[in-house]
Amino acid sequence: MSMAGNLRKVTGLGKAGGLRKVARLARRRARVDLSHPARSPLGTSVVNCVTYHKGVRAPGGRDVVEALRQVRRADHGFVWLGLHEPTEREFAGIAELFDLHPLAVEDAVEAHQRPKLERYGDTLFAVFKTVCYVEHTELTATSEVVNTGEIMVFVGPDFVISVRHGRHGSLGPLREELEADPEQLAKGPAAVLHAIADHVVDDYLTVTDSVQADIDQVETDVFAANGARVDPGRIYQLKRELLELKRAVAPLARPLLELTTRPIRVVEPEIQAYFRDVCDHLLRATEQIAAFDELLNSILQAHLAQVSVAQNEDMRKITAWAALIAVPTMVCGVYGMNFQYMPELTWRFGYPLVLGVIAAACVTLYRGFKRNGWL
Repeated sequence: MSMAGNLRKVTGLGKAGGLRKVARLARRRARVDLSHPARSPLGTSVVNCVTYHKGVRAPGGRDVVEALRQVRRADHGFVWLGLHEPTEREFAGIAELFDLHPLAVEDAVEAHQRPKLERYGDTLFAVFKTVCYVEHTELTATSEVVNTGEIMVFVGPDFVISVRHGRHGSLGPLREELEADPEQLAKGPAAVLHAIADHVVDDYLTVTDSVQADIDQVETDVFAANGARVDPGRIYQLKRELLELKRAVAPLARPLLELTTRPIRVVEPEIQAYFRDVCDHLLRATEQIAAFDELLNSILQAHLAQVSVAQNEDMRKITAWAALIAVPTMVCGVYGMNFQYMPELTWRFGYPLVLGVIAAACVTLYRGFKRNGWL
């Protein structure tokens, strides 16, 4: 059966308006397996296209049109389509097939969005910021500590479309975990949305634990014996990276609260209970980030105070040595004025006496400065 024939069958099973639009597109496309991204007619951005019936992955590979036809003909199950950084042209056919709102499609293609949750009819559009910790042997003033990406998720009654941006945050392991729990996966597309949200928030906690190790190291260096010599650029760099992490984590609180409390057509009340657990994890991550920010402020203030104390210490030492040098300079300056009548000028022991007075004055000053901690 041709792809156009498949489309004619699908149009009577679901949203006729959206699927009817795809008929024109389907007549121009060859039917291939979407699970192989290199041969995908919708572009190489397609990572996978899988159909699930009662929580079990359907065998074999299908193109997206056939997968959607099978789901709507059986009146149960859903399609999970995964993409990675699709272009506008690559995403156009998918948007027509699933009747996605143009504003949501634009956000999914362009990326660089804040975490949010929007509803367009029966379709839910969620944006998550993904984060990962960048490993480094030594923290410097230019080290990258946190790297961010994005995951956009379209959730409908019988489909999930995940769009990933960035080099990390792959959903492959998450898909395998869900497939190992058919009972949870049988709860529908909302279960996938919960799993993605839980996966993203768990990564937040992992990153905060790693950032804490960097903060502990900086704190140890600042309060060491030579803490005043620590490069303050390391502290500023940590604060900048922490700010990037905060921008990813903090805005997600409101979307998760909506998923937890507000009635949403595609999210069953049973799934909403799972989102409360995700909210708790997010609150923990948010509190950790706020505590880190306060701690870094304290470390920075302590470092500046140490620098000020060290500068005062140096100034006291310089002043003490200048006072010691001033005594012989003054005496020698008096005897270098070449007056004819000067005390002890012709006395036999005048020279040793002057040297003795200079030495005694210098020793007295040195002991006094030493006793007061100036030297």
